[in-house]
This record gives sequence, structure tokens and C-alpha cells, in this order.
Amino acid sequence: MYAIIETGGKQYRVAEGDLVTVEKLDVDQGATLDMPRVLMLADGDSVQLGKPYLDGAKVTAEVAAHGKHDKVRIIKFKRRKHHMKRQGHRQPFTQLKITAISNG
Repeated sequence: MYAIIETGGKQYRVAEGDLVTVEKLDVDQGATLDMPRVLMLADGDSVQLGKPYLDGAKVTAEVAAHGKHDKVRIIKFKRRKHHMKRQGHRQPFTQLKITAISNG
């Protein structure tokens, strides 16, 4: 059984036991959270689609860790103008361990 969920403006395909890296969530590490934005559920040959979300379906996950991705380096350069700007960015993330998928 797997599900397609939406969080942080992105969609993820998850199954029980998966470790998923999503955009940062304001939840303490070790806490459990329910995600009600389930777009699709598939169990073998049966597939259920939501319009846009499935009523009563939810995915339960445990917050495994918080962290930051690798640094992305941004360089802006204009030739012959004596202009160069350097900047870096590290995007924060939350790792979720999927514990259960229920159809409600």
C-alpha cells in the first residue's frame, strides 16, 4: 500500500516504513503528526483518487530529524563593471518516518 501526500507545496509518494525528507515543519523531534492531505491511495490493484483530497484518509508519521541541506552557492557577476556578489543558502528540512496509512 502506498499514498501520494501533499506537504510544503510538493507531492510525495510514501509507503509504511519510508523515510521522507520534506520542507521544514514546526514540530518537535520524536513527535507524531497526521497528514490529512492525501491525494491518492493505492492498495494492490485498487486505486482511490481524491478531488483534490480523499475524505477520511490520513498518513501518520513520526518526526525523525531536523536539518539543513547542502549549501547552494549563488554568484552574480557583471563583466567589465567591477561587480561580483557571492551568497550562500542552506534550506532547512524535516525527515519523517511514515508509520501508518489509513483510509478512514
